[in-house]
Amino acid sequence: MKILQIVPSISLIYGGPSQMVLGLAPVLAKQGVEVTILTTDSNGDSGQKPLDVPLNRPIKQDGYEIIYFRCAPFRRYKFSLDLLKWLKLHANEFDLAHIHALFSPISSAAATVCRQQNLPYILRPLGTLDPADLRKKKQLKQLYVALLERSNLVGAAAIHFTSEQEAKISERFGVVTQDLIIPLGVIPPLSNDNRVSVVRSQLAIPEDVPLILFMSRIDPKKGLDLLIPALEKLIAIDCNFHFVLAGTNPQDPDYEQKIKLKIENSPLRSHTTITGFVSGDLKASLLQAADLFVLPSYYENFGIAVAEAMVAGVPVVISDQVHIYQQVIDSNSGWVCTTNIQILVKLIKEALQNPQERQQRGLNAQNYALQHFSWDAIARQIIQAYQQILAT
Repeated sequence: MKILQIVPSISLIYGGPSQMVLGLAPVLAKQGVEVTILTTDSNGDSGQKPLDVPLNRPIKQDGYEIIYFRCAPFRRYKFSLDLLKWLKLHANEFDLAHIHALFSPISSAAATVCRQQNLPYILRPLGTLDPADLRKKKQLKQLYVALLERSNLVGAAAIHFTSEQEAKISERFGVVTQDLIIPLGVIPPLSNDNRVSVVRSQLAIPEDVPLILFMSRIDPKKGLDLLIPALEKLIAIDCNFHFVLAGTNPQDPDYEQKIKLKIENSPLRSHTTITGFVSGDLKASLLQAADLFVLPSYYENFGIAVAEAMVAGVPVVISDQVHIYQQVIDSNSGWVCTTNIQILVKLIKEALQNPQERQQRGLNAQNYALQHFSWDAIARQIIQAYQQILAT
C-alpha cells in the first residue's frame, strides 16, 4: 500500500497539528506501508527563513520518504506550485492520499488534483470545521467553501476527526461523508531524573514551588485571557507557584507580544518565566518538571499538547472545550472546567493544595495516554481505515 501524506508544513514552529505526520509516518512504515510526505519549506509567516532542506527530491528517513517544495508564490499561505505539479505527475503511483488541513490553499488545491487524477483522499480538518473557528473571517470562509472546500468534502473518501466531540460539532455544509474518528499519537519522553533539577535550577524555581506549565501556541483561542487573571487571583490569596509560559505564534506575533506585556505589567511577573518556543530536550525537561499542565482553550479539536502532558505523567487542568476532556474526566487524569475564570481559579487552587492527588492523577494520565495515544495503536487503526476505503 502506497500512501501520500500531504501537509502545508511540518516545521516545529507550527506545533502539534503539523508535526502529527512525522509521528505517524515511521509507525506506518514499520507496519509495511510505503509512505511519502509532500510538504513545503515554510517555517513561519513573519519573516523567518525557510527550512534549510533539499527541495524537489525524496529524502529517506525512518523507513519513509519526504519531499519538500519551495513555498511560492504565496509564502504567507504555505502555497507551492511545484508541489501541485509533482502531485499531478505522480498521483497515479499511489493508492491513497491523506491530506492534513482545510482552508489552506495547498491542501485545497491538492484535493482538487487528487480528484482530477482519480486518487482517493482523506481530509483531516484540524479543527477548521468547528463553528467557533468558522466564525473567524466568516465571509471569506463562506466564499472559500462555495468555491473549493465543499467540493473537496464531497469528493473525499472520508473525513478524519481526532475526537468524537470534534466530529459531533463540525460543520459539514450539507455534505454526507464517512467519518473516521482516530486520535493523534504522542511519543513518551525519555525519563531522565536529572532533568527536573536542571530545568528548575536554570529557571530559578525552588524545588518546593509547584510548576504550572502552559505549553501551546500563544493564540486567542487558547484561553490565556482566562488563565492570566486566574493566576493573578491565586497570587492575591497567597497561593505558591511558578508559571512557565512556553510557546510562540508565528502567524500573529502582535498577540504574542500583547500577552507578554500583560504579564510584565502584572503581579504575575515575579512568578512567571516566558521561554518562547521550546522543543527537544528543553520541552521534555519542562514536561517532566511540571506539577500541573493548564490549557483552558475556547475550542480545541483534540489537544495534542494535553496528550503530551498526560503521557509525561502530568495532571492537567483543561476546559470542556478541549475535545478530549471526557477522556480526562473518565480516566481521572486531571480537572475539567468551563471557560470561566472563577471556576478555573477554584480548580487550580484545589490542584495546588493537594500534591498527593496531583501525583495520583498524573499517574492516571500517563497510564491512559500510553494505552490510548500510542502511535503503534493509532497506526493500526489508520491502516485498517485505509484498507477499508481501498476495498470499496
